[in-house]
Amino acid sequence: MSARKTAPRLALVVGTVTVALAGCSGGAPPTPPPAAVTPATPAASPVVRPKEPDTGKATLPAIAYEPKGRRDPFTPIFLGKDNAALSVTAVKLTGIVGGRVGLMALVEGPDGIGYILKPGDALGDGRVTGITPNSVTFAVSARGSQGATGLTLRLPENQ
Repeated sequence: MSARKTAPRLALVVGTVTVALAGCSGGAPPTPPPAAVTPATPAASPVVRPKEPDTGKATLPAIAYEPKGRRDPFTPIFLGKDNAALSVTAVKLTGIVGGRVGLMALVEGPDGIGYILKPGDALGDGRVTGITPNSVTFAVSARGSQGATGLTLRLPENQ
């Protein structure tokens, strides 16, 4: 190509690039968005803010469990000082009562402490499997070489 033909093309390319860059180089700044209009009446919607906690008040004191002769309900039932577990063979059935959940058994341990049991409750080495109007049945866990057994306690006939 001759220099005569390339000069007009070069001028056309340079002119196009200059016009494109002039459009990007700024010019007039864009118009800002309109300012937010605040309502003239403050009763339109009151602003409710959450209450901040008071840091000056003292915290509540810790509550301690006072047994007052009662056993702790979260400890397993044990007999004696050597922590021998309570055996269902050592308890006696003293009564059967009806409640909202069905029948409940009243049993008394050898130390004279009474227990109210419903089906599914555990006592010592056994778990209550059933209660009838005159008996309670326990599933006794295995000991040593013995297998798991069942034990039924009945109310005395003269009651």
